[in-house]
Amino acid sequence: MSTIHWVEARPRSARWHSESGLPLPRRVVVADDGMRAALAHRLACEGTALLWRGDFHNARQLLRAMDRRIGRSAPAAPGSAAEAFHAHRRSRAHRARVLGKLLVLLEQDHTLALRRAPDVRRACDEAYGPPSGGPVAVALTELLGVISAREWREKGVHAPALGARIHPHYGVFAPTRSEYVDLVARAPLPRGGAVRTAFDLGTGTGVLAAVLARRGAGHVVATDIGSRARSCARANVRRLGLEARVRVTGPGLYPGGRADLVVCNPPWLPARPSSDLDLGVYDPGGAMLRGFLSGLAGRLEPGGEGWLVLSDLAERLGLRDRGEVPASVEAAGLRVVGRLDTRPRHPRARDSGDPLHAARAGEITSLWRLAAA
Repeated sequence: MSTIHWVEARPRSARWHSESGLPLPRRVVVADDGMRAALAHRLACEGTALLWRGDFHNARQLLRAMDRRIGRSAPAAPGSAAEAFHAHRRSRAHRARVLGKLLVLLEQDHTLALRRAPDVRRACDEAYGPPSGGPVAVALTELLGVISAREWREKGVHAPALGARIHPHYGVFAPTRSEYVDLVARAPLPRGGAVRTAFDLGTGTGVLAAVLARRGAGHVVATDIGSRARSCARANVRRLGLEARVRVTGPGLYPGGRADLVVCNPPWLPARPSSDLDLGVYDPGGAMLRGFLSGLAGRLEPGGEGWLVLSDLAERLGLRDRGEVPASVEAAGLRVVGRLDTRPRHPRARDSGDPLHAARAGEITSLWRLAAA
């Protein structure tokens, strides 16, 4: 068990927890409303963590002030798209490390005992599980993410293809980019629409499994490697009244048996995630993509199809060659029987200040309809 230590009238300690994989702080000092942003930034850059004991809203203001100082010192992005991507990730990692040095203490019942602090107990229970084992120190940035996730979970994300809201849980990729869901909602179903069994691999919130069930698939098996995702998908399936049609399982990629339709929306960027929270975005070495393609031919019923939902952002960033996906399809004993394309509608595609703007603006998301060769 990782533990931080500090002096506050007497030596004290608390368990250390970081969902994003931030390293255990080796030096911790107490900070309060008198802490200036310049000093906080310098200490954080030197590796010293600041355990906040002042007003909650002042802590948020200090965090914003520290963030502005990091922004002023950020290096200009290099020329190529791949260099810009890697520089962007390094910059984000540096920002996360520095801002992650501002800590708060959650009491044994997940209470945040700061002036003007919100009640975070339910949000923390949902993100971390039932409290146990005494106080826990977490980065304020992480706690703010936990609070935001609770709000997203309560409010939900509107899925036009379902005419309903999907409620993401903490650590589960939210379907805020509805264009890929729309592709699954409008692609022509195989076997003349007589889909008895469908698989949704890497289901996340369960949104695509729900779309398949609403489109008439008799039985949908949704898989995911993550326990949080499986719990989230089951909750959404229940909320939508689809429990009789959709079964959520895991952690394997493929369930047993064969299907008339197999859908997979793997993470779109073949890069290493910095933590489990990044697994919805980064597919290290394209492992999930390769696993889907290599296993597909042997899991399809006669006349069945596999639908690969994939953006070309990796190609535009120079992270994957243009011919790699078609070559992998052919090597897996598959053929392309159709393809639907769509353009992004999310705000970052129009943000000229984004260091990856050129790639995002030209991005195309495709649904590849695959069948056994």
